[in-house]
Amino acid sequence: MKYDVCIIGSGAGAGPLAYELSHAGKKVVILEKGDIYSEQDFSKDEIAYTKRPVFTPKLSDEYHTIETLEEGKWIKTPTYENNWNFWNGSLLGGSSNFMSGFFHRLKPNDFKLKSVYGAYEGANIEDWPIRYEELEPYYDMVEKIVGVSGRVSEHAHQEPRSTNAYPYPPLAEHPIVEKFDAACKELNFTSFMTPRAILSEPKGNRNPCYYSHYCGSYACSSGAKGSSRAALIQPALATGNLHIIANAFVVKLETDGTHKVQKARYLTKEGTQKQVKAKLFILAAQAVESSRLLLNSKNEAFPNGLANSSGAVGKNLLFSGGGMGSGEFDVSHFSQEVLLQPGLFVNRALKDWYFTPKFKGGLIDFLFEHANPIRRANALKREDDKLIFGQKLQDKIFQTFTTIRVLNFEIFNDWMPNDNCFVSVDEKYKDKYGIPVANIRIGAHPEDVRVGEFLATKATQLLQHMGAKNITYEISPLPSQNLQAGGCRFGDDPKKHVLNRYCQSHDIPNLFVTDGSFMPTGGSVPYTWTIYANAFRIADYIKNHFDLLV
Repeated sequence: MKYDVCIIGSGAGAGPLAYELSHAGKKVVILEKGDIYSEQDFSKDEIAYTKRPVFTPKLSDEYHTIETLEEGKWIKTPTYENNWNFWNGSLLGGSSNFMSGFFHRLKPNDFKLKSVYGAYEGANIEDWPIRYEELEPYYDMVEKIVGVSGRVSEHAHQEPRSTNAYPYPPLAEHPIVEKFDAACKELNFTSFMTPRAILSEPKGNRNPCYYSHYCGSYACSSGAKGSSRAALIQPALATGNLHIIANAFVVKLETDGTHKVQKARYLTKEGTQKQVKAKLFILAAQAVESSRLLLNSKNEAFPNGLANSSGAVGKNLLFSGGGMGSGEFDVSHFSQEVLLQPGLFVNRALKDWYFTPKFKGGLIDFLFEHANPIRRANALKREDDKLIFGQKLQDKIFQTFTTIRVLNFEIFNDWMPNDNCFVSVDEKYKDKYGIPVANIRIGAHPEDVRVGEFLATKATQLLQHMGAKNITYEISPLPSQNLQAGGCRFGDDPKKHVLNRYCQSHDIPNLFVTDGSFMPTGGSVPYTWTIYANAFRIADYIKNHFDLLV
């Protein structure tokens, strides 16, 4: 069978296209590297989710290599040696299953960062080829279709909106927000209510949040979290036009003499080679793996990688600058009953310094420490660098778990794209299937750390004013692996950009890349909402031009 559309991947960059194109009557197939799960399969098993490769490949079988700068030299290390796992979710819905669901829009000036702030030495800043106004209707579409809860908060950098409210009311909040709001008022900070891609009310077959406090790093067993799987792919399946092939690891896209992709070649988990033919192909495997696939799909016409006449595939990879910190609250701040109320959200952020007159700032999100009791208990096993055990350890764990609550903050600031942050492939390093793995060079720009430090001082100032104890933070040039973008920039110049403004390959007219790879800059927010919105935008373009594209 030859499908109308073949989508590689099923996360945030894939779900909107599967949803829209299947509803438009197109015959769509998704090739998903992992397995298919439903809400009934998900639990709060900390070992499974945070210590074992239940939803990701074993690093001994499938790994990446990481290049970091050590004493002036780039050192390459396989991830099976350092256990730095860049797989973020190999299952239907991808890493969107495990997101916390902090949904912040980009601001208009995020789309023209170079025009606003000028060039940064050592950074490859570029304005986007589109503007906020073109994406705004699709942000609104995500709110309604995926489901976003919250209340619109006015602040100095508020982006224009076509509606004045989110479609779902705010989630229930912990009383600590009263202390947060009061401290902000006294400091002349603006308390911002964070919108969440978590349902506060039922939506179709999805249940609302039941406040388990297991959001970040855990798949949602109620369907409340707006993963691509729950919010988009499951409804798309109901059309009868979507077919999913699970455990399909796509290793090569093959073209013909007309420079169009004809088929995707994939391996089953047993290593059997199969293929799928389609009229149009959409790549959405997350930024690192999308670049890897294009580079590994080189052929006579594209000796440096498919869709890579510009030489830009894999270049200007983005993560998120920033870091995190925390402060402790105990029974001197709240009664034990109030302090330990489980599941209720904080959902507060600071955006006062998202833009500053002299430099691009960022976002500070506040949230309670993740539940993870094993990790929390394990962190208590030492005093003065010595192990404690027995009754002493037991008493310490009991005291901590029953009298202390940790309020974390997470900082998001722009990761400056630069020449030393990219994806490549190296024939010397291959996975168990014999396919060259992605090599990820991680070179951070000094501005990433400088801005992170600036924002951390604001966050700690607020925590101090709230009366928090044991305040700490860490800003690192090494990024979290779960936020990936860049590598296939979109733009109007085929000599510089991999994709055009519709995320269509400049070289191959029936190939689109719709995960975060398209982004020239990432803004100072988590990327998921923007990836969702852009994928809906691309779906509209494909629906309106399908016959011309194929």
